[in-house]
Formats: sequence, C-alpha cells, structure tokens
Amino acid sequence: MNLILLGPPGAGKGTQSARIVTVYNLVQISTGDILRAEVKSSTELGKIAKSLMDDGKLVPDNLIIDMISGYIEKEAGSSGFILDGFPRTEEQAKALDVMLLEKDLKIDYVIKLEVDEKALIERVVGRFSCGDCGQGYHDKFAPTKLTNICDVCGSKNLVRRADDNVESMTARLVAYREQTEPILPYYEKKGALTIVNGMKTPEEVFEQIEGVMS
Repeated sequence: MNLILLGPPGAGKGTQSARIVTVYNLVQISTGDILRAEVKSSTELGKIAKSLMDDGKLVPDNLIIDMISGYIEKEAGSSGFILDGFPRTEEQAKALDVMLLEKDLKIDYVIKLEVDEKALIERVVGRFSCGDCGQGYHDKFAPTKLTNICDVCGSKNLVRRADDNVESMTARLVAYREQTEPILPYYEKKGALTIVNGMKTPEEVFEQIEGVMS
C-alpha cells in the first residue's frame, strides 16, 4: 500500500502521516530527509547533490527519483510507503510512476486534506512548541496549562517558527496553489485522488482516511 498525502501547510499532514505510518506499518519517505542523509553519508548521489547545492543549483528530478528508488529498495520489507514533499509537479509525478512501474509498484491512494484558508492561517500563526522537549502547543486549540511553562518538562523555553506569521503563511499558500495543486488533475484522471475534509478533529480526519484505505 503506497500513498501520497497532500495538503497546504497547516492542514495536518504531519499528524495524519504519523498515524498512518503507525497503524498501517508504512515507511514515511521525506525527500528532504533522504537528500540530507545522502549528502551526510557522502554517497555517490549525495556527492552529486552536494556539488549542485554548493553551486546554488536545484537538485534535478531524476536525482531525487533515484534517491527515492534506493530508499524503497532498502525498506523492501515494509508494508508500503507514504510520500512526504514529493511529487510537486506533474513531471515529477510521471517520473515517479515510471520508476515505481519498474519495481512492479504503484501509488494506490492520493489523499488531499481540504482545509479553509482562514482556518489554515489561524492554525499556523497560533502554534508554538517547547524548545527543550519538542512538545507542540497552540494559543487557541492547545495552550499550556500554566502560562509560558511546558506541560511536559516544565521548561520556559517556548518557541515559535519565524515563518509562522500571516505574511509568510499567505506566501506559502500561494506557493502551494501554484506548485502543488496542479498535480491534482493528474491523479484524478488515474482514479487515485480522494479529497478529505481536514476541518474536522484529527480523530475524525483519520477515520475518513481509514475509510479511503479500507
């Protein structure tokens, strides 16, 4: 079982991915994490990628596809995978399909979390976390029990991401609409796309996802 989870920033992809990985015994494939690991390990692909990045160039799609291919082979004993951050364009989606077909695999489900943009901005702008233990919070939806003190470890080191503001979030949503949403018709034509209501509670959203994957 192989799937792609799509949605704009703040839609809850991280929360739902973690549940899917646990419940369905899938491997989460983050292209960003794989790229950093390849570079750190100085693999042949990693050396090529580092050279390109050092020159200020983008890592080409074929190199990313090769990295994903190698990771899938390494995790061959798993029940499948969930892709995070890839594909972002129709060209990438097509290249991914070709690579998977060579392994007698395919993308079984493409699930998009649909969330109102006003709600997305509210979700992202209000979130913060403990800088020591990583516990996440939100001004409105999940505040700390004691003001400015982490519930888990008692630290006062509560931090917010620099780009978790209205201006940055608006720009990220524009980028998402321009870069990622155009691949939706590709998967819709293949009959793989399902849109899930991401406005509900995390538990209710996961129930919808389970319904799709059952």
